[in-house]
Amino acid sequence: MKTVSKPVMSRARKFAIGVLAILPVVGIGTSLHASAEVDSYEAVSPSIEQARANILISRQLQFTHFREQTIDENLAEEVFNDYLDYLDGQRVYLTEKDIESFQPLKEQMAASLRTGQLQPGFDIYNRVQKRIVERMDYALGLLEDGVDSFDFQTDDQILLDRSEASWEPDQAALDELWNRRIRNAVLGQRLNGSSDDEILKVLTRRYESQRKRISQMRSEDAFQAYMNAFAGTWDPHTNYFSPRNSENFNINMSLSLEGIGAVLQSDNEYTKVVRLVPGGPAARQGQLGPADRIVSVKQEDEDQPVNVIGWRLDEVVDLIRGPRGSTVTLEVVPANASDETVTRTIAIKRDEVKLEEQSASSEVIELDRGDETYRIGVIDIPTFYADFQAMQQGDPDYKSTTRDVRKLLEDLKEEQNVDGLVVDLRNNGGGALHEANDLVGLFIDQGPTVQIRSSDNQVQVLADQDPSVAWDGPMVVLVNRMSASASEIFAGAIQDYGRGLVVGSQTFGKGTVQAVRSLNHGQLKITQSKFYRVSGGSTQHRGVIPDIEIPSRIDTTRIGEDALERALPWDQIDSVPHARYFDFSGVIDQLRQRHSDRFAETPEFGLLQKEIDFLKEQRKTTTVSLNEDQRRDYQDQLESRQLTIANARRELRGDEPFDSFQAMEDHQEQQAAAANGEDEELDFIVREGGHIMADMLELDRRLATILPAGTVAAKAE
Repeated sequence: MKTVSKPVMSRARKFAIGVLAILPVVGIGTSLHASAEVDSYEAVSPSIEQARANILISRQLQFTHFREQTIDENLAEEVFNDYLDYLDGQRVYLTEKDIESFQPLKEQMAASLRTGQLQPGFDIYNRVQKRIVERMDYALGLLEDGVDSFDFQTDDQILLDRSEASWEPDQAALDELWNRRIRNAVLGQRLNGSSDDEILKVLTRRYESQRKRISQMRSEDAFQAYMNAFAGTWDPHTNYFSPRNSENFNINMSLSLEGIGAVLQSDNEYTKVVRLVPGGPAARQGQLGPADRIVSVKQEDEDQPVNVIGWRLDEVVDLIRGPRGSTVTLEVVPANASDETVTRTIAIKRDEVKLEEQSASSEVIELDRGDETYRIGVIDIPTFYADFQAMQQGDPDYKSTTRDVRKLLEDLKEEQNVDGLVVDLRNNGGGALHEANDLVGLFIDQGPTVQIRSSDNQVQVLADQDPSVAWDGPMVVLVNRMSASASEIFAGAIQDYGRGLVVGSQTFGKGTVQAVRSLNHGQLKITQSKFYRVSGGSTQHRGVIPDIEIPSRIDTTRIGEDALERALPWDQIDSVPHARYFDFSGVIDQLRQRHSDRFAETPEFGLLQKEIDFLKEQRKTTTVSLNEDQRRDYQDQLESRQLTIANARRELRGDEPFDSFQAMEDHQEQQAAAANGEDEELDFIVREGGHIMADMLELDRRLATILPAGTVAAKAE
């Protein structure tokens, strides 16, 4: 079976291990702290097996990747820069002098990558690890006098994101930078209510832990980091897996492990949440979200959490995994946090992700519109799934997306007597490709559904061969930025066929297919083909543009294919002949106007827009003050605005307002499990999808049964 790969959601490149770095923090002092308990970092060296793997990776990338490029000096410079970004993405360990000393290594890099000479990459890696040890020693030295020795009455500020900053010129400048970083960490925890004694313990434990991690680095860590910087210059979905990470990747693909149901990736200093598995423990618990960054992990039988900043991804995954029924507590920096010192604690009970909890489901909503009441069927599809094992065993009742949706449609038509259909694909990250193809077939008599172009320019067309139709009435497909891969194939086909309207926000744009190839040492996941709609345009990079747009809280600068460096571009091939069931051009302007007028009078939309504006303002903040009074004022303003929005939403529902920000947070934690990951935005957007459906029927009654009405086979424009 071919499976649509899941998307990556980050501006940072996705790698197979954790970046060796630390949480932004800072203080005062000049002495280096020598830890007697931790050995100094010992340089690592490449092995013969790694050198052979490097040669195989070079050949695979040059001759089988979808993007054609050669390993020359220009590409080597990209590898060099990406490697430094990976090892010191916030530019807090290396100085300008270090970078200058790497120039001879950069000049050797092109030839070295072609021939398996790994020493340039290892030399850079070893230097960075030694610099990290020096910074840890410096940070621990600053903490020796206690956090009350820091001055929080200055007008100093700190840059939140240093990924584009200049390298500091020397060690003295780095000392000053770290002074600010530690003050920022102390101040952030003070504002979270921690005492100075607690802060001192937490930060000391953090830096000692990270220093210890550096002393345990292995040759494989350097090789993974270097090969991923190399592979990532082709595209962000091409990755190298070490032998251990290959095992983890294969286990994850078989869904045989119990855990929290979250896909993770490395993002500079942190392990970041990519997406939640539908129906999994984290999705059901409701507090963890995409782009949240994990700071620490605590087991239920342990008193203290383990700080995981700077840990390898595989080791963080091992900590989070555990027996079914046990609880793991994550400390995370929320995606919408004002800065990295703002964290929240989330307790999740581990469980296995069950297929039935990912299954499609339906409901019927009634909309009173003047003299008429419309019954709208809503089908929610969390993922494109199939029970492959049952299918291979010949079970006639095996579960799959298409089979389940067909049954739901039969019920909606025969028992519920609905007037229209809304298919909800929001937050659906994809899944089985053949299920996307078959699902399109439930809504058309037959025809092509998607084109797949390989690296040798051969085009394969998947098609629905079944002339039967499960639903021939009008439909709306809801999408958002988290709709990816198979979701985009389905939504794009419905749009191209004129079978329904796509409503929501621009989708993720994951339109590539990866294959995993074994090496002598580990595996290479490599991009080998791209998806194209039947109209010829790729879903890659651009995704699906809705016919009617609804704004979203999701930060598109951080989540989405077009937010990834070196993502393959959008392009176009020839369209394939396909039917066009309805031309919406005659009514789309009126539909958009009705939607706009309705939203202008919808209180929920007004609150959503206020929240979006608030989040955009926060994202524009590039620095924060290290003055305690100013910082408290800033935090009070943020909390006040969030509380105002939350209380306005409660007022709409007839609930008592919260009397404080803390009361709001306590309530959200208590309600997280019951909420099952849903929120008010989802409910009112589903209703709006129903209203758009009703508008369609009112404006053109031909939509009531559009399929049999003069289907014309033609090429899409």
